Amino acid sequence: MRIVFLIILYLGIWSGLMAQNSNRSVDKIMLQIPESLTYSTKDIARYINSQFSTQNEKARAIFIWIARNIRYDMANMNVATSELNLVETNFKTLKTRKGVCTNYAELFNDIAGKVGIKSYVVSGYTKQHGVVDILSHAWCIVLIDEKWFMFDPTWGAGAVLNGRYIKQIDEKYYKATPKEFIESHMPFDPLWQLLPYPITNQEFYEIQSMVDGKKQYFNFKDSLAVYDHQSKIDQLISSNNRIEKNGVKNSLIFDRLQYNRQNLIYYRSKLAEEQLNLAVDLFNNGFAMLNKFVEYYNKQFIPLKSDAEIQQMIDTVETCFKSAHERLNSIKDPDAEIISTIKQINKSIEGATVSFEEMKAFLKKYFNTRKVFRKSLFYKFTHVGVSMNKNQ
Repeated sequence: MRIVFLIILYLGIWSGLMAQNSNRSVDKIMLQIPESLTYSTKDIARYINSQFSTQNEKARAIFIWIARNIRYDMANMNVATSELNLVETNFKTLKTRKGVCTNYAELFNDIAGKVGIKSYVVSGYTKQHGVVDILSHAWCIVLIDEKWFMFDPTWGAGAVLNGRYIKQIDEKYYKATPKEFIESHMPFDPLWQLLPYPITNQEFYEIQSMVDGKKQYFNFKDSLAVYDHQSKIDQLISSNNRIEKNGVKNSLIFDRLQYNRQNLIYYRSKLAEEQLNLAVDLFNNGFAMLNKFVEYYNKQFIPLKSDAEIQQMIDTVETCFKSAHERLNSIKDPDAEIISTIKQINKSIEGATVSFEEMKAFLKKYFNTRKVFRKSLFYKFTHVGVSMNKNQ
């Protein structure tokens, strides 16, 4: 047993030394990136792809560059950062070379995506030396060679001591396991613990973060697969459900729930506007085809088209109007302004439908009439209504 133990210990030490040497090699190459390539995530990613081939090397390159080049923005540590304009915030982070935790995490995540590494930004709260922090925090979870690891590029770059930021690389927050990370980092959404037995917020406070076999098993891989295929709206709804179920222990968790609800309103409004504009497009296309059909009718179907071609014209009108209705009906929980717009569009569709039904009835009669007598069926129609403008 002693021999086996010594062999295992030796292999562990050897493996650790090999990893350190590999990291030093990656660090040296990554920190030689030309300054001109460090002001856009696209250029940084292009350099990384040109120098490294494995996911492990690429993840290390991202981590070390951010840790060495981005300073913590003490002046804005209490300022909330919007998650809705990430391109602008990442550009600003690279330009100023400073940011808060969200900026570190979003920058890491953006570059990771561009070098082909699956990564997510996770929001939550933390504790150090058994004391829970009063500020929320953000970090990344990263899939490397089919295994999940935790990265905290903010804490990995340095720390705040006595009101001053001290820049110092801390390898503890590079490529940590979920089990290690839960000792200090608690995601708002328990999904991002990536543990088969997630802990509650109460347990995090009570330092009970060991795996409890008595708990119900949580298949986070399946849940993550579901999350990846959900719409942003469904992601927010399911996330809030998990957060509430895990216990609202502090004001940070409460604020996150409110933040998610506000984002839910935003995305629903955005989706409603998209559906409204699609409905208007569909109506206008149908309306244009209806007028084209009326013009063709007024020319007594000259030049002559086949019955199938003529039928296709009127079918297109019907499909457009029907699809426009479906878009409008898909809008959930519309506000007063959207309801007013929906009514306006429906009124326009109903008005145009009167002329459409007349044309449809005529066409049915036309097709049921022997071709030699069809000419006698025609009489004049005028253009119908006016087209609509898109929702502004």
